[in-house]
Amino acid sequence: MNAAPDLADRTKEYSLRIIRLHAALPRSRVAQILGDQLLRSATSVGAQYREARRAKSTADYISKVEGAQQEAEESASWLELLSGSNLLPAAKLTDLLDETNQIQAILSTMARKAKTR
Repeated sequence: MNAAPDLADRTKEYSLRIIRLHAALPRSRVAQILGDQLLRSATSVGAQYREARRAKSTADYISKVEGAQQEAEESASWLELLSGSNLLPAAKLTDLLDETNQIQAILSTMARKAKTR
């Protein structure tokens, strides 16, 4: 079940970036609700990927990788809402959204490859 050796570090850094973004959000109710949802889904990406690395079977591995992929997709949605609502400058979110999409693509490829084994 080997994957990119640096994905655990990459998803950890991604989570830390999301934590810092959350801390920088305005204190409005809407910003905090969207931020809380983003914080939950984005930090779950790395946690689920780490669980996948310890999977007991190929089916378990695929399930956990796909779970991480779903969380990345959800995170992209929350980032898009934060950007579209102008709660943060779009430029501040562009890099994070790009990283979210890259991580999602990596996870998708991992699941697809595991299914063909």
